[in-house]
Amino acid sequence: MHPVKTKKKLSRADKKQIEAAIARANRTDKKGKSAQDSIPYERMWPDGICRVSDSHYTKTIQFQDINYQLSQNEDKTAIFEGWCDFLNYFDSSIHFQLSFLNLAASEETFANSISIPPQGDAFDSIREEYTTMLQNQLVRGNNGLIKTKYLTFGINADSIKAAKPRLERIETDILNNFKRLGVAARTLDGKERLSQLHAVFHMDEQLPFQFEWDWLAPSGLSTKDFIAPSSFEFRTGKQFRMGKKYGAVSFLQILAPELNDRLLADFLDMESSLIVSMHIQSVDQVKAIKTVKRKITDLDRSKIEEQKKAVRAGYDMDIIPSDLATYGSEAKKLLQDLQSRNERMFLVSFLVLNTADTPRQLGNNIFQAGSIAQKYNCQLTRLDFQQEEGLMSCLPLGLNQIEIQRGLTTSSTAIFVPFTTQELFQNGKEALYYGINALSNNLIMVDRKLLKNPNGLILGTPGSGKSFSAKREIANCFLLTNDDVIICDPEAEYAPLVDRLHGQVIKISPTSTNYINPMDLNLDYSDDESPLSLKSDFILSLCELIVGGKDGLQPVQKTIIDRCVRLVYQTYLNDPRPENMPILEDLYNLLRSQEEKEAQYIATALEIYVTGSLNVFNHQSNVDINNRIVCYDIKELGKQLKKIGMLVVQDQVWNRVTINRAAHKSTRYYIDEMHLLLKEEQTAAYTVEIWKRFRKWGGIPTGITQNVKVRPDRALCKAV
Repeated sequence: MHPVKTKKKLSRADKKQIEAAIARANRTDKKGKSAQDSIPYERMWPDGICRVSDSHYTKTIQFQDINYQLSQNEDKTAIFEGWCDFLNYFDSSIHFQLSFLNLAASEETFANSISIPPQGDAFDSIREEYTTMLQNQLVRGNNGLIKTKYLTFGINADSIKAAKPRLERIETDILNNFKRLGVAARTLDGKERLSQLHAVFHMDEQLPFQFEWDWLAPSGLSTKDFIAPSSFEFRTGKQFRMGKKYGAVSFLQILAPELNDRLLADFLDMESSLIVSMHIQSVDQVKAIKTVKRKITDLDRSKIEEQKKAVRAGYDMDIIPSDLATYGSEAKKLLQDLQSRNERMFLVSFLVLNTADTPRQLGNNIFQAGSIAQKYNCQLTRLDFQQEEGLMSCLPLGLNQIEIQRGLTTSSTAIFVPFTTQELFQNGKEALYYGINALSNNLIMVDRKLLKNPNGLILGTPGSGKSFSAKREIANCFLLTNDDVIICDPEAEYAPLVDRLHGQVIKISPTSTNYINPMDLNLDYSDDESPLSLKSDFILSLCELIVGGKDGLQPVQKTIIDRCVRLVYQTYLNDPRPENMPILEDLYNLLRSQEEKEAQYIATALEIYVTGSLNVFNHQSNVDINNRIVCYDIKELGKQLKKIGMLVVQDQVWNRVTINRAAHKSTRYYIDEMHLLLKEEQTAAYTVEIWKRFRKWGGIPTGITQNVKVRPDRALCKAV
């Protein structure tokens, strides 16, 4: 065999892949029918358009899940009505197929996405233990299945040139319709569609799909040669073999008078590889109404014949067969739905493809699927001697070779709601573990930096595990990322974790020798030219906590404090050395020197925090906060000082955030008992201001509270 030559330099693995495909093509050419011949499409283009027959062209859209099963009834109704409108978009010229693929993934795929690589430091043993925990959770969850959902739509056209603009218009409409439902969706290109088919045909091997468009010309191969399995075997009429996998296709007989929206979800909850495919063809509305009217006429004719028989036999002419009466009323109801209730008629083929490694296991999977159908008064029937056509109809190609169809209205078709629960599994390098999805049991892995807003809240009743969740996230973040972590700890809960991670615990209390100066100012404190604007907000918040009162600070008091703040920092701004940093006593002395009586009132309120017994915050800072993980333990501050302590810590965190932004480093801030900061007007305003600014400055704040309804009437609290 001559080596393959291409314009692009191929790796050894690529060459082996092409040569194996050539060998397979040569081998199957000697037989009457090859595996490639069974695959029912003619050509795939790079832009994702596929010609499945002489005049039928299709495209595929992948869509994500949204929360449905756990939603409130009114939300469910809104989603259902939106899905009805979605289905009504398709007219009789568009055939479409909904495909749900639950395929096994290699353990390596999941392991790579959850493992925490060793760093060669003192924490590798913790990384290994944490990774083991994640692997155990993974086994409990999805059993190694990757679940994907697709919509394939197709039209008839004379050529690709005629089909392309029509398909693009329909594609845009479908994507917009998905967007209205709140569903993320994207169109697959040709290589992605081939990869999707490769995954179906190679369930037994789970090999990565290797293919490039410029491999085709020099190799003389078609796209089918790169996706075809080693063999298809359709010897028996009941099942088939595809490579080393066994499979069987069944169709759903819809016998129930009423359908349940859990039917499709229960099929997709099965813990084995399967494909559920729904081929849906809209019937022209005029034709549908004519057909129903014709059926009503036939039923009326039969009814008249029965009545004539009754008269001749001498019994009451109103006694007619019950089936005839039932069919008549149902047909009239259907006609009313089509004419006045925005319903369309659809022809639906519902196919289920079960797979397994052995015939016995396949039988068990089919039995389980059949039990689900029975639960909803439906029947799953094997496609006898149509297994090949059934398999090809399950492929997301938009081609239905099974002519078993059931007529359903829009509402009846929409009951197969394709949504269950939204998954959150991000594969980013810094995706952290947040628990398990309550409905699907799958891992929740999120990189908050990739979200629109990284801010977070941990809410829950007492004893529900709020602090544990925070500690788990802190440990995960420390082991996986390079972010700084700062904790405001009002209950002294976090010290053991911080100590184990070689962090620093700063204990602040009236008897402690650790001091934090609330007047500390970083010259990068704000985006504004002067850093004093935001600092003034902080000191106003501090004074509000100190002065107290039901209505907070009065306008005159705010003016005096703002004036003194600008004066007290003059020396430091002119000569920014640490020894020139003011302390609370400097502010107190300035207030005493003001003429207004309000200034004396504020100064008197400050006195206990300056020269009195609560003077813990009247010192220059003497703690080193450059450690990666810092915990401020304020448990022993007492009731009088705790809120002030939390506010001061928040200001210290903001200083750290401003320093880290210049170094392009993220700062995570965990604030327990956050509701304490949202009770007073000014402190709530400052907290919300910081909360909003954090994101732009590389901060990721997380509030922890059990008290969700802190002043729910206040717009500020809602903003958080």
